[in-house]
Amino acid sequence: MSNRTRVRALLVLFTLAGAIVIIGVLGLLTSGGQAPAAEPGTPTPTVTPPTEGTPERTAAAYLRAWEAADYTTMRELTDDPPSDFAAQHESFEDALAAESLRLRAGRTVMTGEDTAEVPITETRELPGYGPWIYQSDMRLGIRDQTWKVLWAPAVMHPDLEPGGWLSRTAATAGVPAVRLVTHEGRDFPADSDAEAYLEGLATAIPEPPGGTPVGWRVELDNPGEPVERLVEYVPDAPKGTRTTIEWAAQASAARALDGVKNPAAIVAVRPSTGEILAVADRLGGRKAFEQKYAPGSTFKTVTAAALLNAGMSTETVVDCPAAYTIPGGRSITNFRGEAHGSVTLREAYALSCNTTFARMAVERLSPGVLVEQARAFGFGVPLPAGVGGTCGSLRQPENDDALAEDSFGQGTVEATPLCMALVAATVESGQWRPPRLMPSADDADRPGSARLPSGVAAGLRTMMNAVTADGTAAGAGLPDGVAGKTGTAEDWQGGADHAWFIGYWGDLAFAVFVEHGGTGRDAAVPIAARFLRAL
Repeated sequence: MSNRTRVRALLVLFTLAGAIVIIGVLGLLTSGGQAPAAEPGTPTPTVTPPTEGTPERTAAAYLRAWEAADYTTMRELTDDPPSDFAAQHESFEDALAAESLRLRAGRTVMTGEDTAEVPITETRELPGYGPWIYQSDMRLGIRDQTWKVLWAPAVMHPDLEPGGWLSRTAATAGVPAVRLVTHEGRDFPADSDAEAYLEGLATAIPEPPGGTPVGWRVELDNPGEPVERLVEYVPDAPKGTRTTIEWAAQASAARALDGVKNPAAIVAVRPSTGEILAVADRLGGRKAFEQKYAPGSTFKTVTAAALLNAGMSTETVVDCPAAYTIPGGRSITNFRGEAHGSVTLREAYALSCNTTFARMAVERLSPGVLVEQARAFGFGVPLPAGVGGTCGSLRQPENDDALAEDSFGQGTVEATPLCMALVAATVESGQWRPPRLMPSADDADRPGSARLPSGVAAGLRTMMNAVTADGTAAGAGLPDGVAGKTGTAEDWQGGADHAWFIGYWGDLAFAVFVEHGGTGRDAAVPIAARFLRAL
């Protein structure tokens, strides 16, 4: 093709292209400048507004507000919260009474295009209990282009259902800030019959600065379901505070009273120190320390000490008639009208001759002498804190009748079982020592000791040995080496006689008392035998 021909062809193409452009422009002008209409049935696309925030940001803000107890902010972050939203949270937290609250969000799990779930670790520091940790789940969803908490009670605790609540209950009694144990550091034997004494002793010991811890429990109550215990605090028992009570002595004393129908008590002390080794009390309360009874013939031990101090000896010959009439006064009789003729003072004591001791007191003692002698055995002496009360009492006899009655443990003389155990301890050691229940008892709070003349103490030991060898307690099953004194005391109110037996066995002195039990030989001595043989 020649050059001229090529030029013509190009001119034709340019002409055609221009015509096409002109026709298109004219078409637009004739259509009002609008694009061609879409074909019928084609959908019009919609534009979705952007979502505000993320589930993580909403969850974090909610947990921060929860830790600060900002229930208003929490409510704003929640979709359709209940009207009592804040009240439900306050009730929940009040029941737990947490000292602090820490909330940690876990990894978000998308459960749909517009829903998510965030695990929460809830940690509350509970008083006494420490950290209480559990996990709950918080659901979130998009509402009005915003991530909101889809709240339910289970956010607070996974087991809490709508309509459910938590309740807190305090223990009925706190764990004592003072825990008492035996001399060996052991817990007291079961059914020791010493509970009232331990309670009284514990109150006399100052509590530590922390006071008395009280246990509690928090329970979940969902409608129509059994109550569920969520968390409980049981305070640990405090470190034991040792007492003077010996485990074996206490257990033996309590078991020796098993089967005894009448109210009874056993008190045991260590003569060399005054330490109380056992107190088993079935009289009720603290009667073995606080309730005074007529001691009956066990008080002849005190009268015998006064007679020995007045110059008599254990071998002084005296009469033991069935009855003795005080000059110008009343008549005294022996138990069951027994008469033993001429005997030594030792034998009169062993055979428990009322007539002998009444006559010797009237003829050889003045009223003040017997009262003073009783005081040397602790009568009228206030006892230290933790023990409490007084040992016994004896009024100044007004006349010979009163002096005679007091001499064999009737009349105005009264004593507690503890007091009479201390009488036996005084004979064994030769010295009255104030009792104590705590090894570290402050001696400034304890009354002074009183020592018997050595000859008097030796004479009393001889007389008490005679009771178990040849007298009213002979052949009663007591272990070898036990010395003692029986007593049968009339009840001035008209009830049955009280039964007594006091004594010692090595460095252990004791008193057995049976209220309205009858004779000391029949009621008290067998109990003492069981007690001592179990040691």
